[in-house]
Amino acid sequence: MTSLTQVHSHKDLLYPLRRWLEEIEIQSPQLAHLLCKAIPAQCPFERDVKLFGRILFHIPPMCKLNPLYEEVVGLRFKALCYLADKCGEDVTAYC
Repeated sequence: MTSLTQVHSHKDLLYPLRRWLEEIEIQSPQLAHLLCKAIPAQCPFERDVKLFGRILFHIPPMCKLNPLYEEVVGLRFKALCYLADKCGEDVTAYC
């Protein structure tokens, strides 16, 4: 199966890091819990920084700034699946 990262590997300087993140196997509940706590469930909201009612600058959603966002979210999903499928835990607290 060809993944999205394989298609863009010849132009992507972050390809080795993308591939490393995709290949991480979740093998312990401790690691899975850590990843679920550390990686947010949703993209943080964008904000306007204001001073005296005037917008100084705009901060875009953080996911748009992270070139590895899809891989990190995929890693969180793997951790959630591990906890639900292998450990039989209720993961609704992380959703």
